[in-house]
Amino acid sequence: MTWTLTHDLAAFRAAADGFLAAHPAENTVLLTLLDRLAKSGLHAYGEADPLFGHWRAGPGAPVAGVFVLTPPFPVRLGRMPVAAAAELAPLLHARGSEATGVGGDREATLAFAAAWPPAAAGSVRAEVAIDERLYRLDGLRRPSPEPAGLARPAGPADREQLVEWCTAFMVEIGESRAIDQEAYVDARLAEGSLHVWEDGGRPVAFAGASPVIAGMSRIGPVYTPAALRGRGYASGVVAAASAHASAAGADEVLLYTDLANPTSNSIYQKLGYRPLADHVTMDFAEARAL
Repeated sequence: MTWTLTHDLAAFRAAADGFLAAHPAENTVLLTLLDRLAKSGLHAYGEADPLFGHWRAGPGAPVAGVFVLTPPFPVRLGRMPVAAAAELAPLLHARGSEATGVGGDREATLAFAAAWPPAAAGSVRAEVAIDERLYRLDGLRRPSPEPAGLARPAGPADREQLVEWCTAFMVEIGESRAIDQEAYVDARLAEGSLHVWEDGGRPVAFAGASPVIAGMSRIGPVYTPAALRGRGYASGVVAAASAHASAAGADEVLLYTDLANPTSNSIYQKLGYRPLADHVTMDFAEARAL
């Protein structure tokens, strides 16, 4: 069993693109990360060089596991055997890679966290930061009842509002890492991947639908200001974004929900989303003596 690690995006894609495309749902986050790096440059997520890796069960065997690390964000695991995740953790640590955490399929992520040497030695704690469920669209259904208003593509006039909402969304999910929300919104507007729900002539919610990659599009982020929740706006804008993704050629339309939020898990299932897999993101925090 062996991992091949590289900072060379082209070399990684030459080896792993076939595997990524063959399993677009399990590799959804990696596919969108790689798309952003290809479009915006290797430092789209931070100043440090990203690291890529693919795993084979043996010499000449096909690729069967992948990951991407974009510091300062956690290691992101794609589809891989649990044993490959456990093998990866000490390898990254031995290379001096800075891993602030790890995210991906629950079993693989837990295996990586348990094998991360500082965690195994008790010098850091591996804490669950995000507990999510990945859903796949299985026939879109309109919200019932239909919320007041209508959906439309987001445009330049929405930029300031979207930057504010994206910032609020990151605070709400507990993401403390510095993110250039203006650059993020500009990139999403340029690719036409954000959608707004408008009621009474004013935006009240938004959702993204990632560009179609390997037949896959992922919905997110989804945000409604707290004072406007409970009116069905999120259902309306997610349905619109999902329809847009399907019309753009996505065979698989995916989204993540926070397992701690029963409302979102319920409303998306009513739109036709079905559970696919449980994922978790774990943060590595310095252990403190009691």
